[in-house]
Amino acid sequence: MNLKRTIAALAAVCTATAASWACTSLIATKGATTDGSTMITYAADSHVLYGELYNQPAADHAPGSTRKVIDWDSGRYLGDIPEVPHTYATIGNMNEHGLTISESTWGGRSELHDPQGIVDYGSLIYITLQRARTAREAIEIMTSLVRDHGYASEGESFSIADADEAWIMEMIGKGPGNKGAVWVARRVPDGYICGHANHSRIHQFPLNDPETLYSPDVIDFARSKGYFNGKDEDFSFSRAYAVTDYGALRGCDARVWSYFNKMTKGNVDQYLDWVMKGQGEPLPLWVKPAQPVSVDDMKWMMRDHFEDTPMDMTKDVGAGPYAVPYRWRPMTYTVDSAEYTHERAIATQQTGFSFVSQMHPQRHNAMKGILWFGVDDANTCVYVPIFNCVKEAPYQLAHGNGDMLTLSWDAMFWVNNYVANQAYNRYSQMIPDIRKVQGNLENAISLEVADAEKAISGMKNSEAEKYLQEISARWSETVTKEYKKLGDRLFVKFMDGNIKPEDENGNFARTPEGMPASPKFGGYNQEYFDNIVSRTGDHFKVLEVK
Repeated sequence: MNLKRTIAALAAVCTATAASWACTSLIATKGATTDGSTMITYAADSHVLYGELYNQPAADHAPGSTRKVIDWDSGRYLGDIPEVPHTYATIGNMNEHGLTISESTWGGRSELHDPQGIVDYGSLIYITLQRARTAREAIEIMTSLVRDHGYASEGESFSIADADEAWIMEMIGKGPGNKGAVWVARRVPDGYICGHANHSRIHQFPLNDPETLYSPDVIDFARSKGYFNGKDEDFSFSRAYAVTDYGALRGCDARVWSYFNKMTKGNVDQYLDWVMKGQGEPLPLWVKPAQPVSVDDMKWMMRDHFEDTPMDMTKDVGAGPYAVPYRWRPMTYTVDSAEYTHERAIATQQTGFSFVSQMHPQRHNAMKGILWFGVDDANTCVYVPIFNCVKEAPYQLAHGNGDMLTLSWDAMFWVNNYVANQAYNRYSQMIPDIRKVQGNLENAISLEVADAEKAISGMKNSEAEKYLQEISARWSETVTKEYKKLGDRLFVKFMDGNIKPEDENGNFARTPEGMPASPKFGGYNQEYFDNIVSRTGDHFKVLEVK
């Protein structure tokens, strides 16, 4: 398996789809969660994607209206399609009905890209959110859009969920002169969890099952292209249309394995050979968790760095003296003509935004869906509640408040980067301070959301919407201000490699005379010193002078 070829292919996808080429989406059905919510997650990972919250108001459209389709990643105009009479309001990747859609790109066979396609994967998501109320409706609309107007992107996996059902759908185009796409969608069984992370996850699937949908030609088209020549029941969508090499396993399926591993309490060890060596049985499409999964579990899963697994990024030599679970790109490197790779965890430095979508059928319509939304690195962000009724993105998350090349201290994306990028240098020393502030904020938010659910139970929709909009706006402002303070404090406390001590009230300590107390010297860990001596011998040895 050629890892360099995979990385090159992903780089090509990154050029065309900068927002999605290294994304992660996790799924938990309502029967697998602590409160009966359906949940899906998303990390929109890109080195050029600015973290902000998109929103589109509901609207009515005159007969004969059309809408322009603009490629989500490049901003390139792709064409026009007919508009529908009414479109629903959307906030982020959720609409007013609580329907949520996320994705991850896996590229697949390059010859299947259709340069004449009009609907790219991003537009497919956001157009569908404006038109569908349920997950099943969304699948029908998504597949109809690409059938009628052509598919403009590479191979994609989609998580599609409402308060009752969660589906995984995989799709790829049919190449130049062949408008449309081949696809498979499977409903995740109630009580199970699923996920995808830049590699096609659907292998064999039942051909006569109402919980499995697929394009009529998905198998015949593969045969016509020479991708498959067996019996229908043996057909694997992933084997036919995706590229399964080391990058797809160690860099992609490994992230899903980590989710399964944590939620099953280590009961997926038999698939380690698949993700680390490309041997044995493929990772299953879904598994049953050992115990119900909470929304906090899903948030912390998005912060995963393979902790306590053979791929733990805080413990390999690349973590350095401060147990840093981050590796700068490029992903691969060469030593003595042999190729090696960094690990690629769910949490990564280049995330634009991430979310945990929590959808519950019994909640008030105004909060049937909660988009727990964060910007920049999921590991250090604070997830703020954005309710399905929210009509306008809070200012700190809104489009136009800063961008990737324009710093704004009022933008949550920039203050989170201010905090996170300091931690990347001395992670083990700074992360306890970050966790304290992050934890206090998220605990306070969770308590208020629980109270809000009770408070709005007897309210009219308009009253509840105003109440919840205020909560989203206030916490977005609070988190942004508190993280700016946190970033300032980290800068002062850890300046020049030192660690300023604190008194019992959490203030920086002073001498009785009012001078700054002598700092602690954080230094390095023992492994760092051992490595110096192993590389340099006695070069730095302290010698006795006679």
